[in-house]
Amino acid sequence: MAEHTSSSITIEAAPADVMGVIADFDRYPEWTGEVKEAEVLATDSRGRAEQVRLVLDAGAIKDDHTLAYTWTGDNQVSWTLVKSQMLRALDGSYLLAPAGSGTEVTYRLTVDVKIPMLGMIKRKAEKVIIDRALAGLKKRVESVPGA
Repeated sequence: MAEHTSSSITIEAAPADVMGVIADFDRYPEWTGEVKEAEVLATDSRGRAEQVRLVLDAGAIKDDHTLAYTWTGDNQVSWTLVKSQMLRALDGSYLLAPAGSGTEVTYRLTVDVKIPMLGMIKRKAEKVIIDRALAGLKKRVESVPGA
């Protein structure tokens, strides 16, 4: 089983508001930094994304990939890689839990690239991706009323 990296952050907003930002893929280019394009390819019966195409530009890693999303209740979403130019795996999840007046968000991620790379370097890259995503999510949710 592949190793993963995870981290958590507390966001001063209700879980539903946080999940609303996570689920709004069309706006990812506005706040994520690395995502330059996002296109929902398929939705479930509740209108939530099931497949999303993302164009990523993270400096050394530029990729056009498709992810399949699974929604578990209203407080968890996970994804797996469907296809990619550079990645062999991109599996992750967001888990939201009420925390005082806010929400604790835990982001878990496993990345595997098609080019050879030391596990230690992959874990560091995962940590950078997670930390930037959580910081961006927190800033977006807390700064945009009704985001």
